[in-house]
Amino acid sequence: MIELDHFIVSARDRHAAARLLAQLLDVPWEDEQFGVFSPVHINRGLTLDFIQTEGPFPVEHFCFRVGDAEFDAILQRIEAAGIAWRSSVRGPADRQVDTSYGGRGIYWNEPEGHQWEMLTASYARKTS
Repeated sequence: MIELDHFIVSARDRHAAARLLAQLLDVPWEDEQFGVFSPVHINRGLTLDFIQTEGPFPVEHFCFRVGDAEFDAILQRIEAAGIAWRSSVRGPADRQVDTSYGGRGIYWNEPEGHQWEMLTASYARKTS
């Protein structure tokens, strides 16, 4: 079995970026680890390690599959934080939920420009 353990996420302010994502997802995070990372512990098997980057970095896309109750709670936190969100991968912040793939999904780009996606049913693969 192969599992993704961690992923390094570039940020201008690693502390702020990690803290905001952890607050939105309601998961634990650490201000500092190994002197260079601010890790966000997505679940028992995956950590996003935010690293401070001064130079240009590519905008990455991260997608979280969540249950219906988690979706509702995270969306409430996104709205409470005043973050613009949308129903399509690109397009205006229409504050609509996409239901095209048998579940619900949204996208947002805070805080460092990375594209975050949340969905309740994967369109990338069928899960059992």
